[in-house]
Amino acid sequence: MTLRVLNPFDGAAVAELPLDDAASVEAKLRAASAAQQEWRRTSVAERVAAVARCLADLRAESEATALEVSRQMGKSLAQARSEVDAMFGRADFMLSIAEQALAPEPQPAPEGFEWRIDHEPLGVVLNLAAWNYPLLIPINVVVPALCAGNALLLKHSAITPLCGERLAGAFADLGPEGLVAHLVIDHAQCAELVADARVDHVAFTGSVEGGRAVHRAAAGRFVDVGLELGGKDPAYVAEDADLETSVAGIVDGACYNAGQSCCAVERVYVHASLYADFLERAEALLREYVLGDPLAPETTMGPMAQRKALAFLEVQVRDAVTRGAHLICGGEPADDVFFAPTLLADVPQEADVMQEESFGPLLPVRAVQSDEEALALMNDSRFGLTASVWTQSRERAERFTRELETGTVFANRCDYLEPCLPWTGVKDSGRGSTLSRYGYVHLTRRKAVHWRGVSG
Repeated sequence: MTLRVLNPFDGAAVAELPLDDAASVEAKLRAASAAQQEWRRTSVAERVAAVARCLADLRAESEATALEVSRQMGKSLAQARSEVDAMFGRADFMLSIAEQALAPEPQPAPEGFEWRIDHEPLGVVLNLAAWNYPLLIPINVVVPALCAGNALLLKHSAITPLCGERLAGAFADLGPEGLVAHLVIDHAQCAELVADARVDHVAFTGSVEGGRAVHRAAAGRFVDVGLELGGKDPAYVAEDADLETSVAGIVDGACYNAGQSCCAVERVYVHASLYADFLERAEALLREYVLGDPLAPETTMGPMAQRKALAFLEVQVRDAVTRGAHLICGGEPADDVFFAPTLLADVPQEADVMQEESFGPLLPVRAVQSDEEALALMNDSRFGLTASVWTQSRERAERFTRELETGTVFANRCDYLEPCLPWTGVKDSGRGSTLSRYGYVHLTRRKAVHWRGVSG
């Protein structure tokens, strides 16, 4: 049995990988468990140095890695190169804080006592990575998991398995044999692995339904599951916003990676005083996108990674128009593999495109009369990943930060992860955190050390 990987742009075969059978999965899991027992006994400094060496080898393969990303999921080569660079930026930051984040924490204690908190590895971490950012998503777990003393099993999406192979290959000589392995398995095998008692943590990035499936598989035992799920991220353009900056940022936030980002801008609320001007400027920018071969330098938007997305997006547009929205541009597939950048105006809040994740280059917009109305509509969602407010007022930015029910609040920016800040969601957008020092917390367990009369 093999997994065949196809280029979404032209349908050409990219690779064919053998599927792991039950014996192969068992061997990799057993080897990871054994390797972790040895790896956990090395110092944090030794682990950090070893991970850094592997990353240096991977950095030498940057161009080949970017080409693989483009060919597997259709991202423009320029954006794939940016993803490679961002991956190393995140990895370098997580390395830089590892020793501090994992250091024992002495506590004030009476004379004759010693109290401290140690951070110990969990064991074997299973990282289930999504296809839309097949390098950025796993690296959030790979580096802190390994620095913390864990073993790592990588399972990439069937769309981008070469990225899993690339990462596993880069870390093949990190430590004891089998410490890092890549699995090419189906959903049923994945569920069995999640339920296996030898897996000590599961990190999943994907759809809400996928998150529910992982959670169900883990429900029979006490294992922590980190979930990075979907978003329906809102933006609000306040009456004092810099309109040029706002439109440029929001359009890019909606269309980057063909809109296939969990934190893409997926609904926009614009103060009525700026509404008409916003729509005019947004339409002009949306019409500038060049759809084409992701490897061509002039291409600014590649194909959808999955052709089934085209019909889904078209249904969302049709539903919005049926409910009274006005289609300004786009709204339909182009050349069977692309979806035209789309602007919808006057979109009712109950339309599917304002409630359910699109994961495509759609920009649904509606006018609001006040901050209060914008806040109410932005929070009217089962998702809570990020939100952005575009304003020059610190008071307004602080108010929205307090009252928005999201993991991240941006002001005058959107669709961006800064590695010193935790990446987290609320509601159906997930649980747990990656990045920042908190990205080490869920990959370790706390041990309380309580000594009396120990000296020397």
